[in-house]
This record gives sequence, structure tokens and C-alpha cells, in this order.
Amino acid sequence: MQGLLRSVWDEPRPPRPPRRVWRDWVVVGVLVPAIVLEGVLRTDLQWRPLSVIVALVMTPTLLWRRTRPLLALAVPVVVAGLIQLVTGADPAELGTMAYLLILLYALSRWGSGREVAAGAGLIAAAILASAGAGHLVLPGDVVGAFAVVLAAIALGGAFRYRARARMRELDQVKLLEREQLARDLHDTVAHHVSAMAIRAQAGIATAAANPDAAVDALRVIEAEASRTLAEMRTMVRVLRRGEESEPPELAPNPHLADLERLAGRSRVGPAVEVLIDGDLDGVPASVGAAVYRIAQESVTNARRHARHATRIEVRVAADDTAVRLRVSDDGDSTAGRPVVPHGYGLLGMIERADLLGGTCEAGPNPGRGWTVTAVLPRTGAAT
Repeated sequence: MQGLLRSVWDEPRPPRPPRRVWRDWVVVGVLVPAIVLEGVLRTDLQWRPLSVIVALVMTPTLLWRRTRPLLALAVPVVVAGLIQLVTGADPAELGTMAYLLILLYALSRWGSGREVAAGAGLIAAAILASAGAGHLVLPGDVVGAFAVVLAAIALGGAFRYRARARMRELDQVKLLEREQLARDLHDTVAHHVSAMAIRAQAGIATAAANPDAAVDALRVIEAEASRTLAEMRTMVRVLRRGEESEPPELAPNPHLADLERLAGRSRVGPAVEVLIDGDLDGVPASVGAAVYRIAQESVTNARRHARHATRIEVRVAADDTAVRLRVSDDGDSTAGRPVVPHGYGLLGMIERADLLGGTCEAGPNPGRGWTVTAVLPRTGAAT
């Protein structure tokens, strides 16, 4: 129990709280006339002008409920408590003052453990003070007030830890994709180093009899060394952003030539047509592997989710600067596939393209079908 309380107390704030958006201004804009209307229409208010003024003045604290959650809650609670202590009035007699529950929810969702504890203690003190002043007469009123407060705190905590679990899952997907890319790059670097060693041995063997052959070998070694250095820099950049978590795979890395294996008709799903255009010679193995894996994932998703699809087209086009991939199908574009890229497979594709300095996007076509597009620099990630 003590360890649980300590972990809650040491809980940091969630990272990157969203800033004010138009919805926040809408909430404030709706509350202001609602407070005025309640103040005008209700006949049982004992402190009508004071209650309306306090509610209106405290409403803008909602705009800071994510970035300053404890302060946004403490200001109206303390002000209402001071007014109650000095005048005996109950500024919270308006029903629209229930927006304090929004502040309480925001504190539990975006505040640190210490801030949540302080805010909960502040609210508890306010409820007890109101009961002591006679505004909450029945014991059931006090119990109900605490129940509503606990419900708001629990709701905020539930959304908080749900978002954290989601973030961990997304981080795990990104980590696995970085790890796979690092393995591909490792095999590419090993290939280049082996080629350099063979060329060096050949140059040494022919240097005495044919000096020109030795010079040619040095030129090849220089080119291979440059490519190897670029691949190593990319691999180190990837490894710095992730950690190894699984044993290495023993299957050979895919290449652009392996795209033809995606073509044809499977027992489940529509037929796949692969079209390759442009000069693909000299494309780094890391880029080729990324194009293949993005195409493979896109075809798999289309076969699983493209309802009533009859055809999947995989088109690869290369020019002097980039390799472009387009995978499209003719299925129902709105049938079971989200427009926003929340899927883990698509997230992995986006992560792999980003690590190589490219982009990857997916979405429905204007008519029918779904399209995934990826653009990768021909030379790989910028170094």
C-alpha cells in the first residue's frame, strides 16, 4: 500500500498536454450565457448577483485546465471558499458551477501526482467547509458530493492511463520497426565490407603485374567505403532511437527484385499486379528493403480489409532523386478502414519511411479504393 501511494505521489505530468483549441473557447462561450440564464430564471437563488458574478469571472480558468490544472482548479475553489467564509454566502449554488468537475477531471488527467493529491485535498476541504456552514445539511448530500468528486477523478485517471497504454503500444511498434531496419542496414554494411575486402585482396594480388588493376580496385574500394559509411551512419542513427528487444531474424533481407513475389492471386483476397518503372540499379539495399516491406504490409492490409476488391496494384517508379511506391486497390474505401493512421501496421510503415528520410501516407481514393504512397530518397537517409 505504501509503495502504491508513493508511486501515485511521484507520478509526473503526462507529456505534451494539448494547448487551447477552438473547443475550449466554445465551452466557455456556452457556459457564459448558461450562467446568465440560470441567474435570471431561477427564483430560489439567495445570493443571485454574487453567485452569477463569481461564476462568470471564474469561467475563463477552463482555458488553462490542461497546462495549469492545479491552478485552474484552486482559483475558483479558494475564491468561493473565501467568499463563503467572509459573507456566509454560497457562490456555488448555481448548477452551472458544475464546470468545476471539468477542472477536477482535467487535474486528474493532466496533473502530476502531487497536484492531484493537493487538488483532491482542496476539494475535500471545500466540501467539509460547506457542510460546516450549513449549505450541505443532510449526510447524504456530503456523501453524494464526495461520490461525484471521486467519479470525476476516476474518469480522468482512466483516460490518463488509457492514453499511456496506447502510447506504450505505439512506441513498441516503432521500436520493432527501427530494430528491423537496423538489421537490414547491418546486413547491407556487411555486404559492402566483404566486397571491399575482396577487392583489396584482388588489388594486392595483381599490383605487381598490373598496376592499373590495383588502381581500379582502389577506386571500387573508395566507392564501397563511401556507401558503407553512409549506411553505418544511418544504422547508428536508428539504433540510437531504439533498443534491441528480440533475437535477430535469420531470413535474408528483401530487395526490390523481390517485389515480383507479391504479384499473382492468393487463395484469399484479390489479385496483385506489380509494375516497376525507372532505373533501380544502384538503389541502396536499405531503401529497397524498405520499399518491399511497405509494399508487403500494404498488400496484406488490402487483402484483409478491402471489401469487394478485385485488384491491387503495386507501382514502383524511380528517378534520379527518389523511389516512389504506390499501392492501391479498388475496394470499398469506407468499409472498415480508418482515414486516420491509427493502425499499427501503417504506423510501422510511416516510421520506417521517416527513418530513411522519406514519407508515407495512406487514405481513401476519391471514388473507390484505398491508396498507400511512399517516397524515399534514392540515396537513403541524409547523412
